[in-house]
Amino acid sequence: MKKLGKVRPENVKKVARELIKLNPEKFNNDFQNNKEMVNALTHTSSVKLRNRIAGYITSLLSTSSSEEEEEESEEGEVKEQS
Repeated sequence: MKKLGKVRPENVKKVARELIKLNPEKFNNDFQNNKEMVNALTHTSSVKLRNRIAGYITSLLSTSSSEEEEEESEEGEVKEQS
């Protein structure tokens, strides 16, 4: 079953994806680190907007890392069964 996502403004998603695309090595699963990086790389008009962007980046990266772990564990199970 697929989880439903949170509703976020398109501008938050657009900025977050752009930042990840341009600086993938600077972001990780840590919200505090991502918040500092968003603050350093952008000129957001408010703290709330900065936090939303950092939160979405954290969410994207943690989701992608958990999916990779699931795929690796499934591959390991298939090899063991063979």
